[in-house]
Amino acid sequence: MDLSKVVWRKASRSTVENDNCVELALATGVVAVRDSKDPEGPKLILSRSDFRRFADRLKSI
Repeated sequence: MDLSKVVWRKASRSTVENDNCVELALATGVVAVRDSKDPEGPKLILSRSDFRRFADRLKSI
C-alpha cells in the first residue's frame, strides 16, 4: 500500500519527553500506525473497524 501521500499525526498522549510515540494516518478504508522514531520502518495497517476495536481494547486496559 502506498502511504507516501498520507498525513501522519502523533498520538494525543505523545509528549516531547516521551520516546514511546506512535503516529496514525488515515488512508482509503484503513488506518496506518507507525513508530514516530522510525518513520521509514514497518507500518501496521488495519481496517477502520479493526482499528476502532483495537483502540477500544487499549482504552480498557
